[in-house]
Amino acid sequence: MSEEVKVEAVQAEQPQDVMASTVHNPDDPVVSAKTLLEAGCHFGHKVSRWNPKMRKFIYGKRNNLHIIDLNKSAVQMQSAYHALKDIVSKGGKVLFVGTKAYAQKAIQEEAVRSGSFFVCHRWLGGTLTNFHTIVKRIALLRSLEQEELSGELEKLPKKEAAEKLKLKAKLSQNLEGIKELRLLPQALVVVDPKTEHNAVAEAKLLNIPVFALGDTNTDPDTIDYLIPANDDGEASIRIIVGLLADAVVEGKGGEPLYAYKNSEAAAQTMAEMLKGVDPNEQSKAIRAKLRDDALAMRKNGKRIARKKFVKKNFRRFSDEKKEEEKPAAEAAKAEAPAEEKPATEESK
Repeated sequence: MSEEVKVEAVQAEQPQDVMASTVHNPDDPVVSAKTLLEAGCHFGHKVSRWNPKMRKFIYGKRNNLHIIDLNKSAVQMQSAYHALKDIVSKGGKVLFVGTKAYAQKAIQEEAVRSGSFFVCHRWLGGTLTNFHTIVKRIALLRSLEQEELSGELEKLPKKEAAEKLKLKAKLSQNLEGIKELRLLPQALVVVDPKTEHNAVAEAKLLNIPVFALGDTNTDPDTIDYLIPANDDGEASIRIIVGLLADAVVEGKGGEPLYAYKNSEAAAQTMAEMLKGVDPNEQSKAIRAKLRDDALAMRKNGKRIARKKFVKKNFRRFSDEKKEEEKPAAEAAKAEAPAEEKPATEESK
């Protein structure tokens, strides 16, 4: 009997609600600025590409790049995290959007981990504002998948079957992440709102709150919850999107993966944190950021503005040259027969 009493006592000491262990104090820091610094979140765009409205989030300049104040980024993350968690805890669904090459993998993996929807290949115009049409395309995708599974496509002529498979692949590429979406989402998580401006605009029309990772070229007035950070680095995107995915997970009663892992870290100023950064690693990161900015300003290896300018001016110059040469050519043409006729008559 004594052993049974001991077992009952041990069971009584154990927490009855397992999920209660995942509830954190709202005052606990979700993430420290030092963790964001290690992920390279402090690198902004080139000074020439900045939006003046982002001035309040910028710490300074270095090597022609703006440096983001990560202490302010951590504060912004704190408010965004709890707001997103509150939406999910009330039964809201979240849609993750990021079509940039650096963001696609993180968006898909973190959305799947948190049980959310995602768009990582291409944002179809009207995905939110024309949702009933998107639902029809999803229904078409489902019917094509069912035909393939049931073997009905094998009974069709090869050309017709190939066309249906091609259509299925195209629809699957664009709609795979929202195939199970039945109603409009209650929140949007976006990487680089300037690139995904169509998604942000549609969300604003429908009063859907937008949680965005934005660089120094972002307009903060268009975003409900902005986390200023580097939107070109894979590590930076991964940590920010992972933290927002943790908010969804915790809102559903799960255990976060990135959040609250360094709550004991002491608060430091940006100057103190930048002193501890390896100069070689920082210079590599700066070169990579400058390269990404240069590529963003180019198209097919040439500067867009210069290409248009040269083409336009070359066309205008050639037209003017033709107009100048036209009278001389006509005069020469008119004089040529008059000189040739006497010569032909004499020869006769």
